[in-house]
Amino acid sequence: MLAGPMAVVAVAVGFAAQGLAPRPYGAAQGELLDALIDTPPPAQDTATAAEQLRRLEARRATPQATSTSTSTASLGLAEPEAGPGVDLEIRVALLGAGTNPDLSASGAWQVVSREGQLLQQGGAGSSVNLSELWLQGPEAWLQTSGSSVLVNCRPYGGRLRLIPESGGLRVVNHVGLETYIGAVVGAEMPSSWSLEALRAQAVAARSYALAHMARPANRHWHLGDTTRWQAYKGLSSSNERTRQAAASTAGMILSYQGAIVESLYAANRQISLEAHGHLGASMSQHGAQDLAMQGYRYNQILGHYYQGASLARLKAGAS
Repeated sequence: MLAGPMAVVAVAVGFAAQGLAPRPYGAAQGELLDALIDTPPPAQDTATAAEQLRRLEARRATPQATSTSTSTASLGLAEPEAGPGVDLEIRVALLGAGTNPDLSASGAWQVVSREGQLLQQGGAGSSVNLSELWLQGPEAWLQTSGSSVLVNCRPYGGRLRLIPESGGLRVVNHVGLETYIGAVVGAEMPSSWSLEALRAQAVAARSYALAHMARPANRHWHLGDTTRWQAYKGLSSSNERTRQAAASTAGMILSYQGAIVESLYAANRQISLEAHGHLGASMSQHGAQDLAMQGYRYNQILGHYYQGASLARLKAGAS
């Protein structure tokens, strides 16, 4: 992840633009995590995703007693109680794939129109005919009965939205949030690192992702797959350890004053200070690994880097 113009922010209730005060994380006023999310009227093609967020709540952890000494961070952030998972879908623009990618799947696949009409179909490894696709409508979906769709031979979970743009094709991966987090952890950290460092990375990545789900970069997608946002390489960077890091922290995000923290991080302390120092909190990934090797748990690592924040766990809200 590199610094971007949006910087560190906590997203307030309704995800509407609000005045920012010079406080930690640039947090906007609001009670997002205390109530159902109330989103603005969505564009027609984003109605399903907006409805998912509208029904979202979060269960905040009971605060631990704090200390005036430097031992506060070592106590760690209080962990929220466990609860049923929330099935959210994130939309990731595969900007690194280029505008004329090779598209296929690991099993039988279909390309369908927005209305569900079959446009093309093929077997495992056979490619979508892009030249024919341009003549078949404004956008299409690639889905498969196999384990993954393939973009330039790289596997991705979920399905692909194919949107013609001037000069080429924009490919957007619609994928489950927790599948995405497991892949981001493996793309952002060596999977051989301590599980506690990987778990801290999972929470930071999820909080960052949810902030962008609330405030999308584009009407068609929430965020990109490059380090302008956070690195995402599909299933190729996901393995048992990164999936374990995601699953063991499922639904957990960072909160500040009732808002979602857009939790920035960088490879080491120097880069973190240079890129994010003027914005407040930022996690050093190598620092997280060093703390984990000293026996820190993931919530202690997060408490060390995001002081003043708390942990919250997403839950399904009332309909």
